[in-house]
Amino acid sequence: MEGVKTDSLPEDAPKKRTYALSSSQIKTPATESNADLESASRVLSLEAEGIRALAASLGEHFIGALDILSAVAGRVIVTGMGKSGHIARKIAATLASTGTPAYFVHPGEASHGDLGMIAHDDAVIALSNSGNTKELNDLLEYTRRFSIPTIGITARAKSMISELADIALILPPVPEGCPMGLAPTTSTTMQLALGDALAVALLERRGFSTQDFHVFHPGGQLGSSLLRVGDLMHRGDDVPLMPHSVKMSDAVLAMTRKHFGCVGIVDDDGKLRGVITDGDLRRHMGDTLLTLNADDVMTVDPQTIREPALAVEALALMNDRAITSLFVLEDGRPIGILHIHDCLRAGIR
Repeated sequence: MEGVKTDSLPEDAPKKRTYALSSSQIKTPATESNADLESASRVLSLEAEGIRALAASLGEHFIGALDILSAVAGRVIVTGMGKSGHIARKIAATLASTGTPAYFVHPGEASHGDLGMIAHDDAVIALSNSGNTKELNDLLEYTRRFSIPTIGITARAKSMISELADIALILPPVPEGCPMGLAPTTSTTMQLALGDALAVALLERRGFSTQDFHVFHPGGQLGSSLLRVGDLMHRGDDVPLMPHSVKMSDAVLAMTRKHFGCVGIVDDDGKLRGVITDGDLRRHMGDTLLTLNADDVMTVDPQTIREPALAVEALALMNDRAITSLFVLEDGRPIGILHIHDCLRAGIR
Protein backbone atom coordinates (compact mmCIF):
# COMPACT_ATOMS: atom_id res chain seq x y z
CA MET A 1 0.00 0.00 0.00
CA GLU A 2 1.44 3.33 -1.08
CA GLY A 3 2.85 5.50 1.71
CA VAL A 4 3.07 2.65 4.24
CA LYS A 5 6.38 0.97 5.10
CA THR A 6 5.57 -2.67 5.66
CA ASP A 7 9.08 -3.41 6.89
CA SER A 8 8.39 -1.18 9.91
CA LEU A 9 5.94 -3.73 11.31
CA PRO A 10 7.21 -6.27 13.87
CA GLU A 11 7.70 -9.73 12.48
CA ASP A 12 5.38 -11.22 15.08
CA ALA A 13 2.59 -8.68 14.41
CA PRO A 14 -0.72 -10.41 13.72
CA LYS A 15 -1.54 -10.49 10.04
CA LYS A 16 -4.92 -9.12 8.98
CA ARG A 17 -7.04 -11.82 7.45
CA THR A 18 -9.72 -11.22 4.86
CA TYR A 19 -12.58 -13.53 4.14
CA ALA A 20 -14.41 -13.75 0.85
CA LEU A 21 -17.70 -15.65 0.70
CA SER A 22 -18.96 -16.92 -2.60
CA SER A 23 -22.58 -16.34 -3.53
CA SER A 24 -23.27 -20.02 -3.02
CA GLN A 25 -22.09 -19.76 0.60
CA ILE A 26 -24.43 -16.91 1.58
CA LYS A 27 -27.59 -18.27 -0.01
CA THR A 28 -30.04 -20.00 2.31
CA PRO A 29 -31.92 -22.94 0.83
CA ALA A 30 -35.60 -22.27 0.22
CA THR A 31 -36.68 -25.03 2.59
CA GLU A 32 -34.60 -23.53 5.40
CA SER A 33 -35.98 -20.05 4.69
CA ASN A 34 -39.52 -21.38 4.88
CA ALA A 35 -38.78 -23.05 8.21
CA ASP A 36 -37.32 -19.81 9.58
CA LEU A 37 -40.40 -17.83 8.56
CA GLU A 38 -42.73 -20.45 10.00
CA SER A 39 -40.81 -20.32 13.30
CA ALA A 40 -40.99 -16.53 13.45
CA SER A 41 -44.67 -16.53 12.50
CA ARG A 42 -45.45 -19.09 15.21
CA VAL A 43 -43.77 -16.95 17.89
CA LEU A 44 -45.59 -13.79 16.84
CA SER A 45 -48.92 -15.61 16.62
CA LEU A 46 -48.51 -17.04 20.11
CA GLU A 47 -47.57 -13.66 21.54
CA ALA A 48 -50.53 -12.01 19.79
CA GLU A 49 -52.76 -14.77 21.18
CA GLY A 50 -51.37 -14.07 24.64
CA ILE A 51 -52.21 -10.36 24.45
CA ARG A 52 -55.73 -11.09 23.16
CA ALA A 53 -56.30 -13.55 26.01
CA LEU A 54 -54.88 -11.02 28.47
CA ALA A 55 -57.26 -8.31 27.25
CA ALA A 56 -60.20 -10.68 27.63
CA SER A 57 -59.17 -11.59 31.19
CA LEU A 58 -59.12 -8.06 32.59
CA GLY A 59 -61.63 -7.45 35.35
CA GLU A 60 -62.04 -6.36 38.95
CA HIS A 61 -58.47 -7.31 39.91
CA PHE A 62 -57.12 -4.91 37.27
CA ILE A 63 -59.35 -2.15 38.68
CA GLY A 64 -58.10 -3.00 42.16
CA ALA A 65 -54.50 -2.65 40.98
CA LEU A 66 -55.33 0.76 39.49
CA ASP A 67 -56.93 1.80 42.79
CA ILE A 68 -53.73 0.91 44.63
CA LEU A 69 -51.51 2.79 42.15
CA SER A 70 -53.68 5.89 41.99
CA ALA A 71 -53.70 6.15 45.81
CA VAL A 72 -49.92 5.90 46.23
CA ALA A 73 -48.52 8.91 48.08
CA GLY A 74 -44.91 7.86 47.49
CA ARG A 75 -43.45 5.91 44.59
CA VAL A 76 -44.17 2.69 42.75
CA ILE A 77 -41.38 0.13 43.08
CA VAL A 78 -41.29 -2.41 40.27
CA THR A 79 -39.26 -5.56 40.76
CA GLY A 80 -38.52 -8.86 39.08
CA MET A 81 -35.69 -11.32 38.47
CA GLY A 82 -34.09 -12.31 35.16
CA LYS A 83 -36.23 -11.60 32.09
CA SER A 84 -39.06 -10.43 34.35
CA GLY A 85 -36.58 -7.95 35.79
CA HIS A 86 -35.91 -6.48 32.35
CA ILE A 87 -39.64 -6.07 31.82
CA ALA A 88 -39.98 -4.54 35.28
CA ARG A 89 -37.40 -1.87 34.37
CA LYS A 90 -39.41 -0.89 31.31
CA ILE A 91 -42.68 -0.77 33.25
CA ALA A 92 -41.05 1.49 35.85
CA ALA A 93 -39.79 3.78 33.07
CA THR A 94 -43.23 3.94 31.44
CA LEU A 95 -44.94 4.76 34.74
CA ALA A 96 -42.40 7.47 35.51
CA SER A 97 -42.78 9.09 32.11
CA THR A 98 -46.57 9.19 32.41
CA GLY A 99 -46.79 10.93 35.75
CA THR A 100 -46.43 8.09 38.27
CA PRO A 101 -43.08 8.29 40.11
CA ALA A 102 -41.55 4.81 39.83
CA TYR A 103 -38.24 3.02 39.84
CA PHE A 104 -36.83 -0.50 39.62
CA VAL A 105 -35.40 -2.35 42.62
CA HIS A 106 -33.41 -5.53 41.99
CA PRO A 107 -34.75 -8.28 44.27
CA GLY A 108 -31.29 -9.69 44.91
CA GLU A 109 -29.91 -6.31 45.94
CA ALA A 110 -33.01 -5.70 48.07
CA SER A 111 -31.86 -8.46 50.43
CA HIS A 112 -28.55 -6.67 50.89
CA GLY A 113 -29.71 -3.20 51.86
CA ASP A 114 -31.88 -1.91 49.03
CA LEU A 115 -35.03 -2.69 51.00
CA GLY A 116 -34.33 0.68 52.56
CA MET A 117 -35.32 2.24 49.24
CA ILE A 118 -38.92 1.12 49.79
CA ALA A 119 -40.88 3.44 52.09
CA HIS A 120 -44.17 3.03 53.96
CA ASP A 121 -46.14 5.22 51.53
CA ASP A 122 -44.89 3.34 48.43
CA ALA A 123 -46.47 0.47 46.51
CA VAL A 124 -44.79 -2.53 44.87
CA ILE A 125 -45.39 -4.31 41.57
CA ALA A 126 -43.65 -7.73 41.61
CA LEU A 127 -43.23 -9.76 38.42
CA SER A 128 -42.55 -13.49 38.29
CA ASN A 129 -43.90 -15.89 35.71
CA SER A 130 -43.67 -18.84 38.09
CA GLY A 131 -44.74 -16.78 41.07
CA ASN A 132 -42.16 -18.55 43.21
CA THR A 133 -38.92 -16.69 42.44
CA LYS A 134 -36.88 -17.17 45.61
CA GLU A 135 -35.00 -13.87 45.22
CA LEU A 136 -38.32 -12.08 45.79
CA ASN A 137 -38.91 -13.69 49.20
CA ASP A 138 -37.27 -11.04 51.37
CA LEU A 139 -38.79 -8.15 49.43
CA LEU A 140 -42.32 -9.56 49.60
CA GLU A 141 -42.00 -10.37 53.29
CA TYR A 142 -40.85 -6.79 53.85
CA THR A 143 -43.99 -5.46 52.15
CA ARG A 144 -46.16 -7.68 54.38
CA ARG A 145 -44.32 -6.63 57.53
CA PHE A 146 -44.83 -2.90 56.85
CA SER A 147 -48.22 -3.15 55.11
CA ILE A 148 -46.92 -1.82 51.79
CA PRO A 149 -49.53 -2.40 49.06
CA THR A 150 -48.31 -5.00 46.59
CA ILE A 151 -49.47 -6.04 43.12
CA GLY A 152 -48.27 -9.38 41.78
CA ILE A 153 -48.05 -10.27 38.10
CA THR A 154 -47.65 -14.00 37.56
CA ALA A 155 -48.87 -16.93 35.49
CA ARG A 156 -49.76 -19.08 38.52
CA ALA A 157 -52.79 -18.42 40.69
CA LYS A 158 -51.36 -20.74 43.35
CA SER A 159 -47.93 -19.33 44.06
CA MET A 160 -45.99 -17.31 46.60
CA ILE A 161 -46.66 -14.00 44.84
CA SER A 162 -50.38 -14.71 44.46
CA GLU A 163 -50.67 -15.49 48.18
CA LEU A 164 -48.63 -12.56 49.46
CA ALA A 165 -49.79 -9.81 47.09
CA ASP A 166 -52.81 -7.64 47.86
CA ILE A 167 -53.84 -7.96 44.21
CA ALA A 168 -52.67 -10.75 41.90
CA LEU A 169 -52.95 -10.24 38.14
CA ILE A 170 -52.83 -13.70 36.61
CA LEU A 171 -51.49 -14.12 33.07
CA PRO A 172 -53.59 -16.43 30.87
CA PRO A 173 -52.14 -19.89 30.06
CA VAL A 174 -50.71 -19.32 26.57
CA PRO A 175 -47.64 -21.38 25.52
CA GLU A 176 -44.24 -19.76 25.21
CA GLY A 177 -42.96 -19.11 21.69
CA CYS A 178 -39.90 -21.19 22.50
CA PRO A 179 -40.54 -24.74 21.17
CA MET A 180 -39.13 -26.18 24.42
CA GLY A 181 -41.40 -23.92 26.48
CA LEU A 182 -38.38 -22.67 28.43
CA ALA A 183 -37.28 -19.26 27.12
CA PRO A 184 -39.67 -16.54 28.37
CA THR A 185 -41.32 -15.08 25.27
CA THR A 186 -45.11 -15.06 25.37
CA SER A 187 -45.10 -14.59 29.14
CA THR A 188 -42.77 -11.57 29.06
CA THR A 189 -44.75 -10.04 26.18
CA MET A 190 -47.91 -10.30 28.30
CA GLN A 191 -46.10 -8.82 31.31
CA LEU A 192 -44.96 -5.87 29.23
CA ALA A 193 -48.40 -5.34 27.71
CA LEU A 194 -50.04 -5.52 31.14
CA GLY A 195 -47.59 -2.93 32.46
CA ASP A 196 -48.44 -0.64 29.55
CA ALA A 197 -52.15 -1.15 30.19
CA LEU A 198 -51.72 -0.17 33.85
CA ALA A 199 -49.67 2.92 32.98
CA VAL A 200 -52.04 4.19 30.28
CA ALA A 201 -55.22 3.47 32.26
CA LEU A 202 -53.65 5.29 35.22
CA LEU A 203 -52.67 8.18 32.93
CA GLU A 204 -56.23 8.53 31.66
CA ARG A 205 -57.75 8.19 35.13
CA ARG A 206 -55.59 11.09 36.33
CA GLY A 207 -56.27 13.27 33.29
CA PHE A 208 -52.58 13.42 32.35
CA SER A 209 -52.27 15.98 29.50
CA THR A 210 -49.82 16.50 26.63
CA GLN A 211 -48.42 19.45 28.56
CA ASP A 212 -47.77 17.17 31.54
CA PHE A 213 -46.16 14.69 29.16
CA HIS A 214 -43.83 17.38 27.87
CA VAL A 215 -42.62 18.10 31.40
CA PHE A 216 -41.20 14.56 31.54
CA HIS A 217 -39.99 14.50 27.90
CA PRO A 218 -38.18 17.81 27.26
CA GLY A 219 -35.50 16.29 25.04
CA GLY A 220 -35.34 14.76 21.58
CA GLN A 221 -37.89 14.77 18.78
CA LEU A 222 -40.70 13.83 21.16
CA GLY A 223 -39.96 16.81 23.37
CA SER A 224 -39.80 19.12 20.37
CA SER A 225 -43.16 17.93 19.07
CA LEU A 226 -44.76 18.85 22.41
CA LEU A 227 -43.37 22.38 22.63
CA ARG A 228 -45.99 25.13 22.64
CA VAL A 229 -46.01 28.51 20.98
CA GLY A 230 -45.58 30.16 24.38
CA ASP A 231 -42.31 28.25 24.87
CA LEU A 232 -40.72 29.77 21.76
CA MET A 233 -42.36 33.12 21.02
CA HIS A 234 -40.73 36.54 21.46
CA ARG A 235 -42.37 38.88 23.96
CA GLY A 236 -42.40 42.47 25.18
CA ASP A 237 -40.28 45.02 23.33
CA ASP A 238 -39.13 42.37 20.85
CA VAL A 239 -42.59 42.33 19.26
CA PRO A 240 -42.74 44.72 16.24
CA LEU A 241 -45.88 46.81 16.74
CA MET A 242 -46.94 50.23 15.44
CA PRO A 243 -50.18 52.29 15.70
CA HIS A 244 -52.48 52.30 12.67
CA SER A 245 -51.97 56.04 12.08
CA VAL A 246 -48.19 55.68 11.55
CA LYS A 247 -46.54 56.63 8.26
CA MET A 248 -44.93 53.89 6.21
CA SER A 249 -41.53 55.54 6.64
CA ASP A 250 -41.72 54.76 10.38
CA ALA A 251 -43.23 51.31 9.78
CA VAL A 252 -40.32 50.34 7.51
CA LEU A 253 -37.84 51.48 10.16
CA ALA A 254 -39.62 49.35 12.77
CA MET A 255 -39.50 46.33 10.45
CA THR A 256 -35.76 46.84 9.95
CA ARG A 257 -35.01 47.17 13.67
CA LYS A 258 -36.94 44.07 14.78
CA HIS A 259 -35.64 41.68 12.07
CA PHE A 260 -38.91 39.71 11.70
CA GLY A 261 -39.68 40.95 8.21
CA CYS A 262 -43.02 42.28 9.36
CA VAL A 263 -44.71 44.74 11.69
CA GLY A 264 -48.08 44.45 13.42
CA ILE A 265 -50.49 47.37 13.18
CA VAL A 266 -52.71 47.90 16.23
CA ASP A 267 -55.77 50.09 16.80
CA ASP A 268 -56.33 52.52 19.63
CA ASP A 269 -57.37 49.64 21.95
CA GLY A 270 -54.16 47.72 21.25
CA LYS A 271 -55.90 45.06 19.15
CA LEU A 272 -54.22 43.74 16.03
CA ARG A 273 -55.66 45.49 12.99
CA GLY A 274 -53.34 44.18 10.31
CA VAL A 275 -49.79 43.18 9.39
CA ILE A 276 -47.28 44.72 7.00
CA THR A 277 -44.83 42.23 5.51
CA ASP A 278 -42.00 42.34 3.00
CA GLY A 279 -44.52 41.14 0.45
CA ASP A 280 -46.79 44.13 1.15
CA LEU A 281 -43.83 46.46 0.57
CA ARG A 282 -43.10 44.85 -2.80
CA ARG A 283 -46.74 45.08 -3.85
CA HIS A 284 -46.87 48.80 -3.03
CA MET A 285 -43.37 49.66 -4.21
CA GLY A 286 -43.24 53.17 -5.73
CA ASP A 287 -42.24 56.75 -5.15
CA THR A 288 -45.16 57.36 -2.80
CA LEU A 289 -44.74 54.27 -0.58
CA LEU A 290 -43.08 56.02 2.35
CA THR A 291 -45.72 58.75 2.41
CA LEU A 292 -48.63 56.33 2.76
CA ASN A 293 -50.27 55.41 6.07
CA ALA A 294 -49.89 51.89 7.46
CA ASP A 295 -53.62 51.38 6.93
CA ASP A 296 -53.13 51.81 3.18
CA VAL A 297 -50.53 49.03 2.90
CA MET A 298 -51.24 46.45 5.63
CA THR A 299 -52.82 43.05 5.12
CA VAL A 300 -56.12 43.03 6.99
CA ASP A 301 -57.22 40.01 9.08
CA PRO A 302 -53.82 38.27 9.09
CA GLN A 303 -53.22 34.69 10.20
CA THR A 304 -52.52 34.52 13.95
CA ILE A 305 -52.20 31.89 16.66
CA ARG A 306 -52.74 31.48 20.40
CA GLU A 307 -50.05 30.96 23.02
CA PRO A 308 -51.17 27.44 24.16
CA ALA A 309 -51.10 26.04 20.60
CA LEU A 310 -48.47 23.44 19.78
CA ALA A 311 -45.43 24.86 18.01
CA VAL A 312 -45.65 22.07 15.44
CA GLU A 313 -49.13 23.35 14.59
CA ALA A 314 -47.74 26.87 14.13
CA LEU A 315 -45.00 25.57 11.83
CA ALA A 316 -47.55 23.70 9.71
CA LEU A 317 -49.66 26.86 9.50
CA MET A 318 -46.71 28.98 8.34
CA ASN A 319 -45.71 26.40 5.74
CA ASP A 320 -49.28 26.11 4.50
CA ARG A 321 -49.74 29.90 4.18
CA ALA A 322 -46.19 30.51 2.89
CA ILE A 323 -45.48 33.02 5.67
CA THR A 324 -42.55 33.30 8.06
CA SER A 325 -44.08 34.83 11.20
CA LEU A 326 -47.24 34.56 13.30
CA PHE A 327 -48.46 37.10 15.82
CA VAL A 328 -49.64 35.51 19.04
CA LEU A 329 -52.93 36.98 20.28
CA GLU A 330 -54.78 37.03 23.57
CA ASP A 331 -58.24 38.66 23.47
CA GLY A 332 -57.31 40.13 20.10
CA ARG A 333 -54.17 41.83 21.41
CA PRO A 334 -50.69 40.73 20.28
CA ILE A 335 -48.62 39.38 23.18
CA GLY A 336 -45.85 37.80 21.14
CA ILE A 337 -44.53 36.81 17.75
CA LEU A 338 -43.22 33.46 16.51
CA HIS A 339 -40.83 33.19 13.56
CA ILE A 340 -40.41 30.05 11.50
CA HIS A 341 -36.71 30.01 12.43
CA ASP A 342 -37.68 29.73 16.13
CA CYS A 343 -39.41 26.44 15.32
CA LEU A 344 -36.56 25.10 13.22
CA ARG A 345 -33.96 25.98 15.87
CA ALA A 346 -36.04 24.05 18.41
CA GLY A 347 -35.81 20.95 16.22
CA ILE A 348 -39.43 21.04 15.07
CA ARG A 349 -39.90 19.61 11.60
